[in-house]
Amino acid sequence: MTKVGVLGAGQLGRMLALAGYPLELDFHFYDTSGSPSAGLGEITSDPSANLENEKLKAFLSDVDVVTYEFEHLPLALTRHIEKQAKLFPPSKSIEVCQNRALEKALFTKLGIPSPKYHIVNSLASLKNAVEDLDCPVVTKTTTEGYDGKGQFVIKSPDQCEAAWNSIGLTENGPRDLIVEAFVNFKRELSIIAVRSLDDDMAVYPLTENDHYEGILRYSFAPAVNVAKETAEQAKRYIKELMHELGHVGVLTLELFETDTGLVANEMAPRVHNSGHWTIEGCVSSQFDNHLRAITGMPLGSTEAIRPTCMINIISEKGNIPGIMALPYAHIHLYGKEERAGRKLGHITVQADSMEELKWRVKNIASFLPGSPEFK
Repeated sequence: MTKVGVLGAGQLGRMLALAGYPLELDFHFYDTSGSPSAGLGEITSDPSANLENEKLKAFLSDVDVVTYEFEHLPLALTRHIEKQAKLFPPSKSIEVCQNRALEKALFTKLGIPSPKYHIVNSLASLKNAVEDLDCPVVTKTTTEGYDGKGQFVIKSPDQCEAAWNSIGLTENGPRDLIVEAFVNFKRELSIIAVRSLDDDMAVYPLTENDHYEGILRYSFAPAVNVAKETAEQAKRYIKELMHELGHVGVLTLELFETDTGLVANEMAPRVHNSGHWTIEGCVSSQFDNHLRAITGMPLGSTEAIRPTCMINIISEKGNIPGIMALPYAHIHLYGKEERAGRKLGHITVQADSMEELKWRVKNIASFLPGSPEFK
């Protein structure tokens, strides 16, 4: 039986394991956070992540291939692992995706449209960038930051100092920020694709995403009213990115749909929250296909079965028994304690028509405290 080593032990690792056991795969999680939550497979907890640590050596000797559920890993760690074991996706994907400056440079190299931006490292350079781009602008840390963390929307120049003090200054001094021109978009989309060891590729239907306060709340797929040329453009972009990175496994590209076409926002070198709908909504889920890709199995079909919506459970679990009583709700809980802004689970709902799906989503949302209105 092939054993997959997973760097990280959160909900994405958990869902990888749930998808992998039917494929006769076994799992070993290497957790550096000190608070593993996967609950499936063997877990090595090593907050130090020391490269010469006996725990790391034992972990690598126990697995056949290594993957990860989170891209914000020390590059020294992933490069060290890559010298001793099979690591997919490769370190190059991590290096680019964990640094927004490198990510934007790659978009530019491949001719993929993205927002105009500046890299700044001081309050003065931030003010200059804001003056050039005009408000509003989105200011982000170049590294780390997700689910709205490490971001500040500057709506007027007098907010520059507050933004710099909020995300530009650290205990160790100033950090690089990326300042992006605001994109006037019609909606947010994401495209998820998978590439195998022998360069076979499969692409999932475009997903429409609704974020509130920087956190994904709803994902609907397949996205409706997508022009054929828009869908083909998204496929071309993600395939070019996978080839350029030598990527093996799942890659996610977040996009803005505008009046003039698609604009790239960010990408993630892993299974993604906006792809959770594929568990029930596709013949083969993103988790299933990621594992197939990195272990040399044939890729599964990415065809959508019927209209599907994924609803994130954030901060509070709400009335879970009430949701369980609904005949159309698929509940996935992650075994986490309630905490403000924390992803505790998700619910997948399907229907044969758009009207019925919207009604079901709105009904489920009424059981979840603080859930924003689904439009």
